[in-house]
Amino acid sequence: MDLNGKGTLTIKTERDREFVQVSIIDDGPGIPEDIRSRVFDPFFTTKEMGKGTGMGLEVVQRIVNQHKGSIKVKSVPGRTEFIVCFPING
Repeated sequence: MDLNGKGTLTIKTERDREFVQVSIIDDGPGIPEDIRSRVFDPFFTTKEMGKGTGMGLEVVQRIVNQHKGSIKVKSVPGRTEFIVCFPING
């Protein structure tokens, strides 16, 4: 999101047949296409050395998978959306 602390974070929930879907959407600069496929990789970070471990999204993905769910990301400049789905009757 915007470096000056401004921006909008939107959280949506909905039922999609036998799943509950949670979407977290921001209006930041987006995730460049050339790194989008790696955002869930362990230790991947775009932050400078010492500013982050790159474990956040990998841990999220592992927890979601443990609950038989899925997580994916869609991103274009001005809209990044993480979509998390969990089975209702897991």
